Amino acid sequence: MALATFSLGASPAKDTQISSGGPAHYNDGRPANVDDVYQRCRHLGMRLSRQRRMVLDLLWAERSHLSARDIFEKLNDLGRNIGHTSVYQNLEALQSAGVIECIDRASGRLYGYRADPHSHLTCVESGSITDLDVELPDDLLRQIEAATGFAIESYTLHLSGRRRP
Repeated sequence: MALATFSLGASPAKDTQISSGGPAHYNDGRPANVDDVYQRCRHLGMRLSRQRRMVLDLLWAERSHLSARDIFEKLNDLGRNIGHTSVYQNLEALQSAGVIECIDRASGRLYGYRADPHSHLTCVESGSITDLDVELPDDLLRQIEAATGFAIESYTLHLSGRRRP
């Protein structure tokens, strides 16, 4: 398999639009708050049990990437009585339905509050993950399509780095 290298041409800040996190309201169709997620679950025919709402509430409040164990511990630390099995089952159901994301890591799975296509920046020192909305320049996408013979329909990037001193 050949390795293709592509140049952005100018500085990434000039050619590529990147934003992290997001405003309280999104114009791209992804849920802006947990109530929108509840509505999406209902639309998908998912039952919104007390445990499922607790998991969703925590993910939307934290807006980060958590392991099932982290979710279990945080919920129980908050006085919410929920078992390990219930956490895992709800995370699996929500991820399978496309309501939340799941990132497979060597250390285990991490779950995040977004399920729309987006990219990630991982700190190589702490392991923390930041969600990024990246829009690559059209000319770069066309260059990739020409080199690979594929029509790009969607993309995500995984970037790794360390904070500058």
